[in-house]
Amino acid sequence: MNTRIRVALVCLVNLGLVGVAVAGQLSARATGEEITLRVEPVDPIDPFRGTYVDLSYPGISTRTTNEAGDAYVSLARRGQVWEATGVATDRPDEGPFLKCHDDGWRLNCGIESLFVPQERAREIEAEVSGGHAVAVVKVDSRGNAALVSVRKP
Repeated sequence: MNTRIRVALVCLVNLGLVGVAVAGQLSARATGEEITLRVEPVDPIDPFRGTYVDLSYPGISTRTTNEAGDAYVSLARRGQVWEATGVATDRPDEGPFLKCHDDGWRLNCGIESLFVPQERAREIEAEVSGGHAVAVVKVDSRGNAALVSVRKP
């Protein structure tokens, strides 16, 4: 096998791995239903990671199954926002839900960080700290979620 074919194969394999890594986020953005969730701030700016807003979701981030692995958070609409109604290790049969990873002390649903310019991070921090913000999230039928924005309700 010549060098060009080997290089091409390595590039294709790497491209495939990137596709697998972002498939859930892409699926949520392309086919997901848009929902809004209440948010709370955790840590808006980290000099080592850059400017971002780290978010916590009441009723979601603090829940756990106390088992490491996949966890599913059922959602229900309460007025203008959606809220968690339960967390389980089995995928729900119906209704919107988030597919998360439970590390034993916190659920990670892939919607916890939003990278933004520094001015916007401070603005979002103020809105979220004052309880005047919601996260706009797209969720697909398999529970994959993508954080679209944080805005005033």
